[in-house]
Amino acid sequence: MLKHWPPLNALRGFEAAARLGSFHKAAEALNLTQSAISQQIRSLESYLEQPLFHRSGRSVSLTDAGHDLLSTTQALLQQLAVGIRRLDQYRKPNQLVVNTTPAFARHWLLPRLADFHQRHPDVDLWLFTSFEVPDMATETIDLAIRDDIGPQAECSFTVLHQDQLYPACHPALPEDGRTTLHGEREMDWSHWQLEGGEDVGQQGKGLNFSDPGLLLEAAGEGLGIALVSQLLGRRMVDEGRLRPLSAQRVRGPVWSCLVHWESQEDPLARQFLAWLREALQPAPSL
Repeated sequence: MLKHWPPLNALRGFEAAARLGSFHKAAEALNLTQSAISQQIRSLESYLEQPLFHRSGRSVSLTDAGHDLLSTTQALLQQLAVGIRRLDQYRKPNQLVVNTTPAFARHWLLPRLADFHQRHPDVDLWLFTSFEVPDMATETIDLAIRDDIGPQAECSFTVLHQDQLYPACHPALPEDGRTTLHGEREMDWSHWQLEGGEDVGQQGKGLNFSDPGLLLEAAGEGLGIALVSQLLGRRMVDEGRLRPLSAQRVRGPVWSCLVHWESQEDPLARQFLAWLREALQPAPSL
């Protein structure tokens, strides 16, 4: 790797001169003097220790090395321009960055976002999902809603909802020879057994899922029986894609919220949290 990079201005000057075939035209395009362009090219050639242009009077043409560098430089400058333009999203005046798990986003939040947007159309919501818990002190996140978080520095921490779990499968799944779908943490059948859950025919072998959202979808697709979240699975039950196998419920994950201290007085964050708490109000038992 290079210990020192050539100056960006020299690369811009080289690209303009190479593209336009003239130091004079490059100087006009970049609002510089021709001598400044010439100096940039000379410094770049000195740095690379080889010529980039053939010079004949006032006309110039690229050497083989110049042609090679031109394609690299144009790709670099284009990528840099795209990256800089992308930063505009961080300057949106009403932006609210919300982090959550893919499962919560897909199965609970996404079906309800239309309601939030209708109530608060001025909030420019950026939904950022991740399997890993974010570091709120270093990442640009206003608030996080997850079932795998605890208190963090520079944040307020609030418990939002105590979930419950129950075994379920697709209504059309035959009772004989049902495949057992296994999840992680609370969605593992060992948790159901430790909490005193009844035997519903679960087996130790079967299909295994690290993502609770995929586990839920697999059950809804009729792949087998799974221990599912009452919060995340309610929509699939209402749609007739899931049928509880027991009236019993056991303790599930705790859904909590972290709000960065810089966002605690932000009216956008307050609007979202108020809507979230209202939407998370317990529904009637199944």
